[in-house]
Amino acid sequence: MKLFKKTILILAAAAIPCSVLAEPYKVRLPMSEDDEGAMVYLMNFDTDEKIDSTLVTDKTALFEGEIDEAILATPVLDGRRQGVFILESGSISFSPATREAFGSMLNDRMRDLHDNIKKLRDSYEATAGEKKRQDIYMRYQALVDSTFRENADNALGFYIFLQQFDASQMDADRLRSELEKYPYLKNSERLKHYIAKAERRENSQEGKPFIDFEVTYNGQTRRLSDHVGKGHYTLVDYWASWCGPCIRQTEVLKEIYNKYKDSGLEVLGVAVWDKPEDTLAAIRRHDLPWDCIIDAQSIPTELYGISGIPCIILYGPDGTIISRDKQDDELRAAVDAAMSSAMK
Repeated sequence: MKLFKKTILILAAAAIPCSVLAEPYKVRLPMSEDDEGAMVYLMNFDTDEKIDSTLVTDKTALFEGEIDEAILATPVLDGRRQGVFILESGSISFSPATREAFGSMLNDRMRDLHDNIKKLRDSYEATAGEKKRQDIYMRYQALVDSTFRENADNALGFYIFLQQFDASQMDADRLRSELEKYPYLKNSERLKHYIAKAERRENSQEGKPFIDFEVTYNGQTRRLSDHVGKGHYTLVDYWASWCGPCIRQTEVLKEIYNKYKDSGLEVLGVAVWDKPEDTLAAIRRHDLPWDCIIDAQSIPTELYGISGIPCIILYGPDGTIISRDKQDDELRAAVDAAMSSAMK
């Protein structure tokens, strides 16, 4: 029931061909007084292209133009997303309380879907008894499935596929199969990227050889191969300072480090998707005793198909991947088993 409990937030979006729209769009986004005079960009997540831009005036970002195909879009201010909606013909406004868009056909459908899911979620949380909860969950699945099928040829269907079906975690074969069933999705650059990432994820599972990479920071080039494949076990933590689960796992890593640091285990951090100064501050603040490759950004995450962090990988003495994506007790057990074998 993991999907049922997910917050209705979008992690990614895409432009997909739709029927030609005859009317222009007008998007009125409420902003704060602090944003007055700032530049706001309207972005297409699929291509990362700027669709439009405007200055905040009277606490409003107003976008006007024409569009031939409905897309999922987001306004961006100072690199921060200001909500996600479907850019289509019509006059689009936003609820100040929820930041949800309304006023156009697909946005109204999206809002109705969100409202109905919230009602089901509230009912689920207030209900006792596994059978009754299962019935509510089945109603949720039926709602999502039917809404997707009804909109499988437009941007709302694509939104549902991304968010409710958790497309970023599908394996490559499943994604290809879904794209064959729903040709509209084939035009998504985001899904093409997901397929490629899934293939890389599959090529870096347990039993596969390590994939080397190099990162240059502050004039120094570091390579994963400086640490992995050197005749000892290496536990590598791909993490970021802003990631709460990453910070929580550092306590587990400290336990493992203290237990096996004198038995040949090396622990290495690789900072991804983070500012170097924030990484260095977090290392000091949380007293992390192991070495860390700084400013790796998306280099390793692309190579290993990592879509969420922390991603913790245990490499064997020859560089073979022994364990991946384990945390807490599962991670402790994987390292214990490896080190037990090494110390025989």
